[in-house]
Amino acid sequence: MPELPEVETTLRGISPWLKGAQIASIVVRQPSLRWPVTADIGERVAGQTIVDLSRRAKYLRLQLERGSMLVHLGMSGSLRIVASGDVWRKHDHIELQITSGRALRYHDPRRFGSWLWSDEEHWQLRNLGPEPLSDRFDGDHLYALAQRRKVAVKPFIMTNAVVVGVGNIYASEALFMSGIRPDRSAGRISLMRYRQLADNIKVVLARAIEQGGTTLRDFVNSSGEPGYFQQQLLVYGRAGEACVNCSGVLREQRLGQRSSVYCAACQR
Repeated sequence: MPELPEVETTLRGISPWLKGAQIASIVVRQPSLRWPVTADIGERVAGQTIVDLSRRAKYLRLQLERGSMLVHLGMSGSLRIVASGDVWRKHDHIELQITSGRALRYHDPRRFGSWLWSDEEHWQLRNLGPEPLSDRFDGDHLYALAQRRKVAVKPFIMTNAVVVGVGNIYASEALFMSGIRPDRSAGRISLMRYRQLADNIKVVLARAIEQGGTTLRDFVNSSGEPGYFQQQLLVYGRAGEACVNCSGVLREQRLGQRSSVYCAACQR
């Protein structure tokens, strides 16, 4: 699943091509995504200028002169810049064509993403927690929300109402860097440790974004898929391998139906 760094990398890749561009048309070949594509989206957006592009949580927002489009990549979605008229690949569902002759092509094998238009605030963006790389997010924020919470800390920090965009990969990495077991009760972690955890969430996300950014010059290519996962992962996906700190064997458990890899010696 594309996580916050992948969505941010996508935003940075498509923005130079789309910001300030005029929309010629939109082609929808498959409207049945997680939520149906807005039925009259073509009529709504044709002729409009894309004023700005931004990210909120894992959503991409294309602000138009009137209204905005909200795009989510779901479990397997991706966006790439192509020439209008390029051959459509299997699982290419939507193409946003601009007057320059370029187009934004949406690819999604599992069709669990979304592509919506609204002239008001999108309801999907309500009740979201702070962005993890913003000044609004810190250890004090986590500590305050964690009081008397019995839920394990990993699903706690992956809750969008607490903080947005901390997915499975980066939650696992940040908890390891902070020496906190993923199954430790959220309400039994000190303020000092939450401050360390918040700092490490920022570090691991910023590092992943930076590494994803090394592929931006190749964003317009035949695959349209930047090298998201070049970063060296410390625990995620490494169950049964040696811990990079103590050489002990990394263990795996299930938390909230997600795999969690940790070191029993280094994480308490």
